[in-house]
Parts: sequence; C-alpha cells; structure tokens
Amino acid sequence: MTGRLSGDEYLEQRKKQIEANYRLITEKIAAAAKSSGRNPGEIMLLAATKTVPAALINHVIGLGVTAIGENRVQELLSKYDEIEREGLSGFHFIGHLQTNKVRQIIGRVNMIESVDSVRLAQEISKRSFDAGISTDILLEVNIGKENSKSGFFPEELKERLYEISTLKGITVKGIMSIPPICSNVAQINKFFIHLNKLFIDIKCEKTDNRTIEYLSMGMSSDYEQAVKEGANIVRIGSALFGARI
Repeated sequence: MTGRLSGDEYLEQRKKQIEANYRLITEKIAAAAKSSGRNPGEIMLLAATKTVPAALINHVIGLGVTAIGENRVQELLSKYDEIEREGLSGFHFIGHLQTNKVRQIIGRVNMIESVDSVRLAQEISKRSFDAGISTDILLEVNIGKENSKSGFFPEELKERLYEISTLKGITVKGIMSIPPICSNVAQINKFFIHLNKLFIDIKCEKTDNRTIEYLSMGMSSDYEQAVKEGANIVRIGSALFGARI
C-alpha cells in the first residue's frame, strides 16, 4: 500500500538524498582540484542554505560541511539559534545586503561575501568597530558588467580595495562573483580566468586591513570549472539540497 509520506518520512528521504549528493560533490571537487594540481583540502564547500530548514542544515554540518551561507537577513535570523555550531567554522552572508540591515547580522556571521559598494563597507566598518569586533568581507565583482547585478567593475577593483582597506573594523579577505549565465564551458571559463587574474593581482597589493585568501566563485551548475580555474570557495545549494521548495 502506498500513500503520501509523513513529515518525518519525507525528512529522512531528503537526508538520504543529501548524503548521496554530498558524496558526489566532494568527489567532483577533489577531482577538479587534483586535475589543476591543487590540494582538495584547500577548497571550501559552502552550503548555500536559502529556504533550507535548520534540520537539514544541521544534517550537512554533521556530514562534514564546515561553512554555510544565507542570502536573506530575515531568514538568517530566523534559523540562527537552531543551527548547530559544533563543526561549523563559517557562517557567511552571501546575498545582497542593504545598509540598514547590517546591524542585524554583525557579530552573527563570520564573513560577508557580498560587499558591493564603498557605502556598504563603511556601514559594516562602523557597526563592527562599535561592537568591538572585526568582520571579514569579500568584495563582490560584477565581472560581466551586468545592469541587473551589483558589485565593482573589474577595472575599479584595486582603487576600491585601497579605499575600503582604510576602514576600521573590517578585513578584506578576497573577492566573490556571480558570472553571467553562459551557454557553454568556454564562455564561463573566460569569466573564471579573469576573476582568478584579478584575485592574484590584488593579492600582490600592499594595503592595510586585508589578507587576501579567498576567491569565491562557482555554484551548483559550474563549481567544477570554478575549482579548476582557482576558486577556493564554491557556493552550492540545489546540487546539495535538491531543488528549492
């Protein structure tokens, strides 16, 4: 006799599928890293947890995921106290962040990856300094110069890095980007290669308040190529958790 799954049965079914997805993703990340002469241990699998309930987030932490990323402030706050901290080294904010919401997440996240303006960096600086902490940030690069996306254009990145690096209460740790939707691997690779060059360039710059370590690029559809081209943070949601509900 068949019928609809109960809530508990559905949750267990999703957990089993997530376990299989996690094994496949980690295998692919390792293979991509090795193919480019890199150590797989250098790659951070950041679980993008938009719309994912806390029970499943805690499950992937138990599997070995050490960093999670939320896109929305209210969703982050609603789950925050339910998330297991043991085994979790990073709680990242990865979505568009309004300046009037900064105060709500300072001290709750380890890193804000989506710093897309000097004004936002200034607000993070002020709120962090007032709280007596330093917040790690990544500068968001609008690599495709798309009107629909925020972020710094590639040619202004160094100048903005110098400007933002003078601010107290923050440490610039690298860059992140979401390239345009591409129809083939060759197209997306051009953007990944360009981003890796920008990452290497700013890593060589001598500025205060920065320790350039992270290149965050690549998501569920293209994380293998991103790793091959230098990413050390890949933000994976649907490939890990399944389609958003």
